[in-house]
Amino acid sequence: MSKLKTHSGAKKRFKVSGSGRIKRGHANRSHILTKKTTKRKRHLRRPECMDKSDVPSIKRMLRLV
Repeated sequence: MSKLKTHSGAKKRFKVSGSGRIKRGHANRSHILTKKTTKRKRHLRRPECMDKSDVPSIKRMLRLV
């Protein structure tokens, strides 16, 4: 049997932290930024950890399990 491939979309969107949690970026930071407040844009910069209910499917896409 051949090797299993990593899901290309997941590979680009998610990173694994040192403790094994899955990090993701925020949406709504690419365009139409003039009407968004500075505070909102600043908070969107920070990566966030995925909810634990989504982690198993993402790990499966990244071939971590």
